[in-house]
Amino acid sequence: MTLKTRLQIPLSLIVLSFILLISGPAWAISLDDFDQYQGTIEIAGGTAHIPVMNEAAQRIMTRNSGIRISVAGGGTGIGVQKAGEGLVDIGNTGRALSQEEINRFGLKSFPFAIDGVAPVIHPSNPVSGLSAEQIRAVFSGEITNWKEVGGRDARINLYGREEASGTHDVFWKRLLDRGDIALTANIVQSNGAMKVAVSNDANSIGYMSIGHIDDSIKPLEVDGVLPSQETAIDGSYSVVRLLYMNTKGDPSTLVKAFIDYIYSDDGAEIIRAAGYIPTK
Repeated sequence: MTLKTRLQIPLSLIVLSFILLISGPAWAISLDDFDQYQGTIEIAGGTAHIPVMNEAAQRIMTRNSGIRISVAGGGTGIGVQKAGEGLVDIGNTGRALSQEEINRFGLKSFPFAIDGVAPVIHPSNPVSGLSAEQIRAVFSGEITNWKEVGGRDARINLYGREEASGTHDVFWKRLLDRGDIALTANIVQSNGAMKVAVSNDANSIGYMSIGHIDDSIKPLEVDGVLPSQETAIDGSYSVVRLLYMNTKGDPSTLVKAFIDYIYSDDGAEIIRAAGYIPTK
Protein backbone atom coordinates (compact mmCIF):
# COMPACT_ATOMS: atom_id res chain seq x y z
CA MET A 1 0.00 0.00 0.00
CA THR A 2 1.48 3.35 -1.03
CA LEU A 3 1.69 6.30 1.34
CA LYS A 4 -0.89 8.21 -0.70
CA THR A 5 -3.27 5.25 -0.75
CA ARG A 6 -2.89 4.81 2.99
CA LEU A 7 -3.60 8.48 3.66
CA GLN A 8 -6.65 8.52 1.40
CA ILE A 9 -8.49 6.01 3.56
CA PRO A 10 -9.60 8.38 6.36
CA LEU A 11 -11.16 10.89 3.95
CA SER A 12 -12.87 8.07 2.06
CA LEU A 13 -14.31 6.77 5.31
CA ILE A 14 -15.53 10.23 6.22
CA VAL A 15 -17.26 10.68 2.88
CA LEU A 16 -18.82 7.23 3.19
CA SER A 17 -20.05 8.07 6.68
CA PHE A 18 -21.57 11.26 5.31
CA ILE A 19 -23.40 9.40 2.55
CA LEU A 20 -24.80 6.91 5.04
CA LEU A 21 -25.88 9.65 7.40
CA ILE A 22 -27.70 11.94 5.01
CA SER A 23 -28.68 9.77 2.06
CA GLY A 24 -31.99 11.03 0.75
CA PRO A 25 -33.48 13.54 -1.66
CA ALA A 26 -31.37 16.37 -3.04
CA TRP A 27 -31.83 19.76 -1.36
CA ALA A 28 -33.20 22.48 -3.56
CA ILE A 29 -33.90 25.67 -1.65
CA SER A 30 -33.10 29.26 -2.49
CA LEU A 31 -33.35 32.58 -0.68
CA ASP A 32 -36.74 33.08 -2.36
CA ASP A 33 -38.12 30.17 -0.32
CA PHE A 34 -37.56 32.09 2.92
CA ASP A 35 -40.24 34.63 1.91
CA GLN A 36 -42.85 32.34 3.46
CA TYR A 37 -41.19 32.22 6.90
CA GLN A 38 -40.87 34.38 10.00
CA GLY A 39 -39.19 33.63 13.28
CA THR A 40 -35.85 33.20 15.00
CA ILE A 41 -32.99 30.72 14.88
CA GLU A 42 -30.40 30.49 17.65
CA ILE A 43 -27.07 28.85 16.75
CA ALA A 44 -24.03 28.15 18.97
CA GLY A 45 -21.07 25.81 19.28
CA GLY A 46 -18.11 24.99 17.05
CA THR A 47 -16.06 28.04 16.11
CA ALA A 48 -14.89 26.62 12.78
CA HIS A 49 -18.52 26.80 11.62
CA ILE A 50 -19.01 30.49 12.34
CA PRO A 51 -17.97 31.97 8.94
CA VAL A 52 -20.43 29.68 7.13
CA MET A 53 -23.25 30.22 9.61
CA ASN A 54 -22.76 34.01 9.64
CA GLU A 55 -22.74 34.37 5.87
CA ALA A 56 -25.83 32.18 5.42
CA ALA A 57 -27.62 34.06 8.22
CA GLN A 58 -26.80 37.46 6.71
CA ARG A 59 -28.07 36.44 3.28
CA ILE A 60 -31.33 35.11 4.72
CA MET A 61 -31.95 38.09 7.01
CA THR A 62 -31.18 40.51 4.19
CA ARG A 63 -33.76 38.73 2.06
CA ASN A 64 -36.40 38.59 4.82
CA SER A 65 -36.34 41.04 7.74
CA GLY A 66 -38.93 38.91 9.52
CA ILE A 67 -36.30 36.28 10.26
CA ARG A 68 -33.65 36.79 12.96
CA ILE A 69 -30.69 34.43 13.19
CA SER A 70 -28.07 34.73 15.91
CA VAL A 71 -24.74 32.89 15.70
CA ALA A 72 -22.45 32.32 18.69
CA GLY A 73 -19.33 30.19 19.24
CA GLY A 74 -18.22 28.49 22.40
CA GLY A 75 -16.82 25.31 20.90
CA THR A 76 -18.11 21.82 20.26
CA GLY A 77 -18.85 21.12 23.94
CA ILE A 78 -21.12 24.16 24.11
CA GLY A 79 -22.80 23.11 20.88
CA VAL A 80 -23.70 19.72 22.33
CA GLN A 81 -24.81 21.14 25.68
CA LYS A 82 -26.95 23.99 24.37
CA ALA A 83 -28.62 21.98 21.62
CA GLY A 84 -29.17 19.08 24.02
CA GLU A 85 -30.76 21.31 26.66
CA GLY A 86 -32.93 23.06 24.08
CA LEU A 87 -31.20 26.42 24.60
CA VAL A 88 -30.40 26.82 20.89
CA ASP A 89 -31.97 25.50 17.70
CA ILE A 90 -28.69 24.34 16.16
CA GLY A 91 -25.62 23.22 18.10
CA ASN A 92 -22.52 22.99 15.94
CA THR A 93 -19.81 20.39 16.50
CA GLY A 94 -16.47 19.69 14.88
CA ARG A 95 -16.78 15.97 15.54
CA ALA A 96 -19.42 13.28 15.37
CA LEU A 97 -21.63 12.96 18.43
CA SER A 98 -20.95 10.08 20.76
CA GLN A 99 -23.66 7.46 21.17
CA GLU A 100 -24.01 8.60 24.78
CA GLU A 101 -24.71 12.17 23.62
CA ILE A 102 -27.26 10.96 21.06
CA ASN A 103 -29.04 8.79 23.62
CA ARG A 104 -28.96 11.41 26.37
CA PHE A 105 -30.17 14.41 24.34
CA GLY A 106 -31.97 12.91 21.35
CA LEU A 107 -29.78 14.89 18.96
CA LYS A 108 -29.80 14.56 15.18
CA SER A 109 -26.72 15.40 13.10
CA PHE A 110 -26.39 17.14 9.74
CA PRO A 111 -22.80 16.99 8.40
CA PHE A 112 -22.21 19.67 5.80
CA ALA A 113 -18.49 20.28 5.23
CA ILE A 114 -15.09 18.60 5.31
CA ASP A 115 -12.38 20.48 7.15
CA GLY A 116 -8.72 19.81 7.86
CA VAL A 117 -6.85 20.59 11.07
CA ALA A 118 -3.28 21.81 10.63
CA PRO A 119 -0.33 22.43 12.94
CA VAL A 120 0.55 26.12 12.74
CA ILE A 121 3.49 28.31 13.77
CA HIS A 122 4.54 31.96 13.61
CA PRO A 123 5.40 33.12 10.06
CA SER A 124 8.91 34.19 11.17
CA ASN A 125 9.79 30.66 12.27
CA PRO A 126 12.28 29.16 9.74
CA VAL A 127 10.93 25.64 10.25
CA SER A 128 8.63 24.69 7.38
CA GLY A 129 7.70 21.12 8.18
CA LEU A 130 7.96 18.30 10.69
CA SER A 131 7.31 14.59 10.66
CA ALA A 132 4.24 13.32 12.47
CA GLU A 133 6.62 11.69 14.95
CA GLN A 134 8.35 15.02 15.64
CA ILE A 135 4.99 16.75 16.14
CA ARG A 136 3.94 14.13 18.68
CA ALA A 137 7.29 14.61 20.48
CA VAL A 138 6.81 18.39 20.51
CA PHE A 139 3.30 18.27 21.94
CA SER A 140 4.21 15.61 24.52
CA GLY A 141 7.03 17.82 25.81
CA GLU A 142 9.80 15.44 24.74
CA ILE A 143 11.14 18.10 22.34
CA THR A 144 11.18 21.52 23.96
CA ASN A 145 13.51 23.67 21.81
CA TRP A 146 13.12 24.63 18.14
CA LYS A 147 16.83 23.90 17.49
CA GLU A 148 16.08 20.19 18.04
CA VAL A 149 13.98 20.21 14.84
CA GLY A 150 16.14 22.51 12.72
CA GLY A 151 14.96 25.88 14.02
CA ARG A 152 16.50 28.63 16.10
CA ASP A 153 17.62 28.21 19.71
CA ALA A 154 14.36 29.08 21.43
CA ARG A 155 11.91 27.33 23.72
CA ILE A 156 8.82 25.90 22.02
CA ASN A 157 5.62 27.44 23.39
CA LEU A 158 2.70 25.02 23.05
CA TYR A 159 -0.88 26.10 22.43
CA GLY A 160 -3.83 23.71 22.54
CA ARG A 161 -7.61 23.54 22.89
CA GLU A 162 -9.83 22.18 25.63
CA GLU A 163 -10.71 18.48 25.44
CA ALA A 164 -14.32 19.20 24.39
CA SER A 165 -13.13 21.00 21.25
CA GLY A 166 -13.80 19.24 17.95
CA THR A 167 -10.62 20.76 16.52
CA HIS A 168 -8.68 19.28 19.43
CA ASP A 169 -10.43 15.93 19.02
CA VAL A 170 -9.37 15.38 15.42
CA PHE A 171 -5.83 16.70 15.94
CA TRP A 172 -5.31 14.56 19.05
CA LYS A 173 -6.72 11.39 17.48
CA ARG A 174 -5.41 11.62 13.91
CA LEU A 175 -2.06 13.38 14.29
CA LEU A 176 -1.03 12.92 17.92
CA ASP A 177 -2.30 9.32 17.88
CA ARG A 178 -4.10 9.99 21.21
CA GLY A 179 -0.74 10.73 22.84
CA ASP A 180 -0.08 12.88 25.87
CA ILE A 181 0.00 16.67 25.63
CA ALA A 182 2.41 18.48 27.94
CA LEU A 183 0.79 20.22 30.90
CA THR A 184 2.73 23.36 29.94
CA ALA A 185 0.46 23.85 26.91
CA ASN A 186 -1.50 27.10 26.90
CA ILE A 187 -5.21 26.41 26.37
CA VAL A 188 -7.22 28.75 24.12
CA GLN A 189 -10.96 28.65 23.52
CA SER A 190 -11.47 28.94 19.78
CA ASN A 191 -9.85 28.84 16.33
CA GLY A 192 -9.88 32.63 16.34
CA ALA A 193 -8.14 32.77 19.71
CA MET A 194 -5.57 30.24 18.49
CA LYS A 195 -4.78 32.41 15.48
CA VAL A 196 -4.28 35.45 17.68
CA ALA A 197 -2.09 33.53 20.15
CA VAL A 198 0.18 31.92 17.54
CA SER A 199 0.47 35.08 15.42
CA ASN A 200 1.67 36.99 18.50
CA ASP A 201 4.24 34.43 19.71
CA ALA A 202 7.34 33.90 17.52
CA ASN A 203 8.16 30.61 19.28
CA SER A 204 4.68 29.12 19.27
CA ILE A 205 3.09 26.01 17.81
CA GLY A 206 -0.62 25.27 17.84
CA TYR A 207 -3.28 23.75 15.61
CA MET A 208 -6.40 25.01 13.93
CA SER A 209 -8.97 24.57 11.22
CA ILE A 210 -7.58 24.97 7.69
CA GLY A 211 -10.45 27.35 6.97
CA HIS A 212 -9.10 29.84 9.53
CA ILE A 213 -5.52 29.96 8.18
CA ASP A 214 -4.32 33.26 6.72
CA ASP A 215 -1.03 35.14 6.32
CA SER A 216 -0.79 35.88 10.06
CA ILE A 217 0.25 32.27 10.76
CA LYS A 218 2.13 29.51 8.90
CA PRO A 219 0.84 25.96 8.44
CA LEU A 220 3.48 23.27 8.93
CA GLU A 221 4.03 20.51 6.39
CA VAL A 222 3.37 17.10 7.95
CA ASP A 223 5.56 14.32 6.52
CA GLY A 224 6.14 16.54 3.49
CA VAL A 225 2.47 17.39 2.85
CA LEU A 226 1.23 20.98 3.27
CA PRO A 227 -2.23 21.07 4.92
CA SER A 228 -4.64 22.82 2.57
CA GLN A 229 -8.10 22.55 1.07
CA GLU A 230 -6.52 20.98 -2.03
CA THR A 231 -4.51 18.32 -0.17
CA ALA A 232 -7.53 17.48 1.97
CA ILE A 233 -9.59 16.95 -1.21
CA ASP A 234 -7.00 14.82 -2.98
CA GLY A 235 -6.48 12.69 0.13
CA SER A 236 -2.78 13.43 0.59
CA TYR A 237 -3.47 15.26 3.88
CA SER A 238 -5.30 12.96 6.26
CA VAL A 239 -6.02 15.06 9.37
CA VAL A 240 -9.57 15.85 8.27
CA ARG A 241 -13.03 15.79 9.81
CA LEU A 242 -16.65 16.60 9.13
CA LEU A 243 -18.37 19.70 10.46
CA TYR A 244 -21.87 19.08 11.82
CA MET A 245 -25.05 20.97 12.60
CA ASN A 246 -27.08 19.21 15.33
CA THR A 247 -30.71 19.61 16.39
CA LYS A 248 -32.66 18.24 19.32
CA GLY A 249 -34.96 15.86 17.49
CA ASP A 250 -36.39 16.91 14.15
CA PRO A 251 -35.78 20.59 13.35
CA SER A 252 -38.67 23.06 13.13
CA THR A 253 -39.80 24.13 9.66
CA LEU A 254 -37.70 27.31 9.71
CA VAL A 255 -34.62 25.58 11.12
CA LYS A 256 -34.96 22.82 8.51
CA ALA A 257 -35.11 25.50 5.81
CA PHE A 258 -31.85 26.96 7.16
CA ILE A 259 -30.20 23.53 7.13
CA ASP A 260 -31.47 22.87 3.60
CA TYR A 261 -30.04 26.23 2.52
CA ILE A 262 -26.61 25.19 3.82
CA TYR A 263 -26.91 22.11 1.59
CA SER A 264 -28.00 24.16 -1.44
CA ASP A 265 -25.78 25.44 -4.24
CA ASP A 266 -25.63 28.80 -2.44
CA GLY A 267 -24.54 26.99 0.70
CA ALA A 268 -21.81 25.11 -1.16
CA GLU A 269 -20.52 28.46 -2.46
CA ILE A 270 -20.45 29.83 1.09
CA ILE A 271 -18.68 26.74 2.41
CA ARG A 272 -15.97 26.91 -0.29
CA ALA A 273 -15.45 30.63 0.32
CA ALA A 274 -14.87 29.87 4.01
CA GLY A 275 -12.08 27.45 3.09
CA TYR A 276 -13.95 24.19 3.56
CA ILE A 277 -15.15 21.43 1.25
CA PRO A 278 -18.94 21.06 0.84
CA THR A 279 -20.12 17.48 1.24
CA LYS A 280 -22.88 17.92 -1.34
